[in-house]
Amino acid sequence: MNNKKRLLEEITTCPECKGTHIIRDPNRGELICSDCGLVLEDELIDYGPDWRSFDNEEYEKKAHTGAPVSPLIHDGGLTTEIGYQNRDSYGNPLSNKARAQVYRLRKWQKRLRIRNSTDRSLAEALSQLMKISSAMNLPRDVRETAAMIYRKAAEKDLIRGRTIDGILAAALYAACRQCHVPRTFDEISKVTGIPKKDIARNYRFLSRELKLRLPPASPLDYLKLFGSRLHLSGEAQAKAKEILDQAEKEKLTVGQNPLGIVAASLYIASVLCGDKKTQREVAEQVGVTEVTIRNKYKQLSEKLGIDIAL
Repeated sequence: MNNKKRLLEEITTCPECKGTHIIRDPNRGELICSDCGLVLEDELIDYGPDWRSFDNEEYEKKAHTGAPVSPLIHDGGLTTEIGYQNRDSYGNPLSNKARAQVYRLRKWQKRLRIRNSTDRSLAEALSQLMKISSAMNLPRDVRETAAMIYRKAAEKDLIRGRTIDGILAAALYAACRQCHVPRTFDEISKVTGIPKKDIARNYRFLSRELKLRLPPASPLDYLKLFGSRLHLSGEAQAKAKEILDQAEKEKLTVGQNPLGIVAASLYIASVLCGDKKTQREVAEQVGVTEVTIRNKYKQLSEKLGIDIAL
């Protein structure tokens, strides 16, 4: 069946007239060439739902399946969950007796979902992961990637002797790198309260033990983030990108701290475009020192031939 479905997806040309206008008639279950009318296939199987919906609310009401498997839930979301609405199937409030019975069922359901200390530890860790991710406004793909990294670390018993929060912070940083969502050690440290050095050490440990293949951080990954935080104009951000492109072409970013390079490029662009920001403002937003910005600024201006009047 899967082979037939794949073959139908590969039919793009009519064998009779060599036309490319192939249409699918869902009512008749046929694949037809609209140029010559040749029926290429019949009795096609409709893999879509057996009902129609016109908005998201109607789609959710008519869906026959539950939520997809999620790594953000310790059991994947496969077990039954008793809601907190305290209403029956008709939407009417439950009586006091029925409410007490549902309360007992809900309590036992919680106990059954967490069977041992491993499940309890994983549930607490994933709950903490959701809190940190929400505080940092991270997208869902980053949260799921971080959850998968943490699960792998737990399966290999890498958390023993280390704090759960420390491993979670390192997993979040690795997930941000993997999903190309720029976040720094300083930002994660402010939210979690874990020292930056500890996050970096745990990140290197996870990368080595789990063999994470993460590309090196590029200054371009942080350009849009810090450009927006500095409220730079579109012209200044475009100029900063041009400076970074030239720096990468000249291999000036190799082996350099990407935050220092992006801070210097943003500072230079702000001066060139008349949207000047002080070195202190840029340093506070990016998380580097003013000395770093001055050193990187001198390096970029000399190598790229940039001459600006400060």
